[in-house]
Amino acid sequence: MKMINVLGATGSIGTQTVDVVLHHPESFRIVSMSFGNNIEKGRELVRACQPEFVSVAKKKDADLLKLEFPNIQWSYGEEGLLEAAVYDKGNVLVNAVMGSIGLQPTLAAIEVGKTICLANKETLVTAGHLVMEQAKKHNVPIVPVDSEHSAILQALQGENRDRVERLWITASGGSFRDRTRQELEGVTIEDALHHPNWSMGAKITIDSATMMNKGLEVIEARWLFDMPYENISVLLHKESIVHSLVEYVDTSFMAQLGTPDMRAVIQYALSYPDRLPLIGGERLRLEKIATLNFEKMDFDRYPCLHFAFEAGKIGGTCPTVLNAANEVAVEAFLQGAIPFLQIENVIERMLEEHSVLPSPDLETIQHVDKDTRERVRSLLK
Repeated sequence: MKMINVLGATGSIGTQTVDVVLHHPESFRIVSMSFGNNIEKGRELVRACQPEFVSVAKKKDADLLKLEFPNIQWSYGEEGLLEAAVYDKGNVLVNAVMGSIGLQPTLAAIEVGKTICLANKETLVTAGHLVMEQAKKHNVPIVPVDSEHSAILQALQGENRDRVERLWITASGGSFRDRTRQELEGVTIEDALHHPNWSMGAKITIDSATMMNKGLEVIEARWLFDMPYENISVLLHKESIVHSLVEYVDTSFMAQLGTPDMRAVIQYALSYPDRLPLIGGERLRLEKIATLNFEKMDFDRYPCLHFAFEAGKIGGTCPTVLNAANEVAVEAFLQGAIPFLQIENVIERMLEEHSVLPSPDLETIQHVDKDTRERVRSLLK
């Protein structure tokens, strides 16, 4: 049985992880978890999973919940998040928190030898060189919890990785895929949050609409599969059935297909390299789909994807700036403080003004991340 620590339990990936675990009690058990301010949902998950250790965002919530669940160890804040990540009864960490706060728990869990099931994009985007270096040092597998990277991982099974020609990451196009750039003027938050294929959290849905989500995935893929950016491409695929493809030197393509259900991705990460039945999962019926469409990616239409490729190629602290500027800009849009198209303007400006530091250590990454966020907030004021 795999004993699991879950960070970000009340989020979209976290709740679906709980669903997968509860459907396979013979294979998985959650022994520690963390969540932030969604106390009602957290309370529900604690009752369902009966973990041994739980961390929340605030001390007052931890004190209150401790009275309700006296047999559970409680903690809070960033220290509690780290404790939940490295809780010694667990041998697998599912990191499903949003934002750069997920980096340190990942590194801490690697150091104590836990398998990492990674849904936190910022971990590899901001510090891919550090994370993969530590994973190699401690012989820890990094298993992606992401439909595109999971597809690539599956398409690589049993193959000689030296014979890979190119990784093709598919993109749905997001909420505004059928609109021109001119039609993006004045789009609403509600419009942006209406994804045609996937049910995801607010931030990642906005990232999908700007295509920054795909840009972050490109940077992740570079580190996960040790592939240069010149050999990674993005393909527009509106059906979200082909989750990604691997092209080999003999012109063969290996693709992984499936319905848009993140539980299948989560379950594969947890059971990897084995497979289990997906309880309640919808079977893919290609005869009903009938047609699959693919289009070349338009970087002029989606400048955020271009920013991500360029930031990744430059390296150093550039991806940290890209990610931090995007997080603050998306938050501002969701709060109604800026229009949709200003997200990309903010990111471009921060990248242009940044003096890149090569091969940054963790302290430098954290400093650049904090400084970028402060500069963006000051700019938006």
